[in-house]
Amino acid sequence: MSFDSTIHAKAVSITKLSYEMTEASGSGHPTTCASLAHLVSVLMYQHMRYEPANPGHPSSDRLVLSEGHAVPIVYAACADLGVHIGKDKSSLRAMTRDDALTLREIDSVVDGHPNPAEGFPFFDTATGSLGQGLSHAAGLAAAARLDGLDKRIFCIVGDGESREGQIWEAIDFIKDHALNAVCTIFNCNVYGQSDQVSPQQSADTTAKKLEAAGYTVLTVDGHSPSAILDALSKHAQAQFDPKASPVAIVAKTQKGWGSASQQGQGHHGKPAAGTELTAAIEELEATGRSLGATADTPLKIGMMSPNKPERPQPQPVMGFNEAMQQFGLGDAIAKGKYATRKAYGVALRALGHANQSVVALDADVSNSTFSEMFKNDDALADRYFECRIAEQNMFSAAAGFSAGGKIPFASTFAKFAVRGYDQIEMAVNSGSNFKIVGSHAGISLAADGPSQMSLPDIAWFRSFATMQRQNGTPGFYVLQPSDAYQAYALTLAMAEYDGPCYMRTLRPETEFLYGENDTFTLGGHEVLTEGRDLLIVASGYMVHEANKALEALDAEGVDATLIDLYSLPFDAEAILDLANDNNGMVLTLEDNYGGGIGSAIADAAAEDGGGFTVQQLFVKNLPKSGRTTDDVMDYCGVSSKHIVEKALAMLELSAT
Repeated sequence: MSFDSTIHAKAVSITKLSYEMTEASGSGHPTTCASLAHLVSVLMYQHMRYEPANPGHPSSDRLVLSEGHAVPIVYAACADLGVHIGKDKSSLRAMTRDDALTLREIDSVVDGHPNPAEGFPFFDTATGSLGQGLSHAAGLAAAARLDGLDKRIFCIVGDGESREGQIWEAIDFIKDHALNAVCTIFNCNVYGQSDQVSPQQSADTTAKKLEAAGYTVLTVDGHSPSAILDALSKHAQAQFDPKASPVAIVAKTQKGWGSASQQGQGHHGKPAAGTELTAAIEELEATGRSLGATADTPLKIGMMSPNKPERPQPQPVMGFNEAMQQFGLGDAIAKGKYATRKAYGVALRALGHANQSVVALDADVSNSTFSEMFKNDDALADRYFECRIAEQNMFSAAAGFSAGGKIPFASTFAKFAVRGYDQIEMAVNSGSNFKIVGSHAGISLAADGPSQMSLPDIAWFRSFATMQRQNGTPGFYVLQPSDAYQAYALTLAMAEYDGPCYMRTLRPETEFLYGENDTFTLGGHEVLTEGRDLLIVASGYMVHEANKALEALDAEGVDATLIDLYSLPFDAEAILDLANDNNGMVLTLEDNYGGGIGSAIADAAAEDGGGFTVQQLFVKNLPKSGRTTDDVMDYCGVSSKHIVEKALAMLELSAT
């Protein structure tokens, strides 16, 4: 009787099921699964502390499978252990072998890659787009620490994916914030998809990189149960040592372990079938016999921490005027103008005091995004996480925070949100409740030029506003406040809403258009003027340009309606009713490239089928630096002068 022989038996058993699952689905990665057989067996049958009947318990240890294509090996263990699954959290049931064999079926919760939103709560985030899982793990660990939980977060990273820069962003982030609860496990099985991994991703080189980053590195035989357990136990000991460095395990494994015919190059992502499957399983069983694989020693899942997070109910948030006075900014109200980025900072700080679940992340620009208002408040500082210039890690860590029960606000320049598009999409897939705020948006930034301007972001985020998440809500709400009161109110609305939001804020000071008693909702809009000749639809800075244009249009005898369309998606019926009141004539204004508000209005008009004329004014040339915002607006053809020219042309009028 021995621990090793029993783990060998489990490794053989779940590897066999992995082969059978991938053969049944006609796709998958059984050889990668085989390389993880012992690591998964030691973790799930002996070391992790969790309850199979309650896999999403907030106090349980968590497993993040960054190399998500290897998920069948975890599914196989879950089927054997009866880990509960199901889309309805109130009626989960034990997973079975039959469930495992539905891998990748359209109506199965056993998805092709880890996906909690599809009914697999053992996982916290969707993974499989390589390089992101360690950032998720870091967010989970940070959230757990805020809740006073001693849970550990195990993250399995492939050697091939460790080429991704985000892995090393996360390595630094974990070290920076002493997130020793994260146990990073590198699965070094030598082979990637098309060839062997680079020597730079070898086990030995990876260990040296980790040591240079300040980690304690434990290099083990990834198929030696006792060696794996010993390394995991050393991580457990270091977790609570304030002087200890983060611990990483480098596991030397074999792709296709146990089946000689499945080893070497050419087997990645290719399920064995027919005689190949028979041979692979026979070889695997023979390997088990040679190792004395016998389930003769009782295994026991670790006892979960009895602690539960204490999360006080959110308190009412003070209004904008009160917050400004309380934070010593009352003079700005008297001036009648205030930047929306600053109003966001005020709102974030006020939210932090009212809601203990709100956390703030920034990427080394907190003094520009004004998340520093949260950061510099002593009562909130422990909930601020500096991510440095590593936006991809920040967005994925935000997904981890969300999975840990927090409401993360991730702030950076809107331009730099582009760097995290894949990470943001995976967070949406995970069902994450996270908020992104991009400052210095659009061409009103002026002097810094196009390298700092966000121009395609609205089109990209708007694509998510056209789809629905699993719960029927929009993939994203995209918000563009035009003044400080609106920015403050929309920040509060984002916090109340359970789902992804993106808000653009501006660098320039803008005049107040609204007041304390105005209300704003996700999906809403404001009618600023009512006319009969032309409907003008704008948002953000362009509302102010439109206001300038209205005076000139009025002088030309044009009676225009102006809408502040601060949210995507929007109430299409209400907008089109206003268009009908203006002869079906619609002019949309944007300070970004096309594909945003104008396209959304055009799509709504086309779907309605009515007799609408929709013209779009947006940035059509590459911007450049300018001394003033007006200079750049004029250069890009979206100034108030151009609005007037476009409106008159639509109405077939000539300027007097």
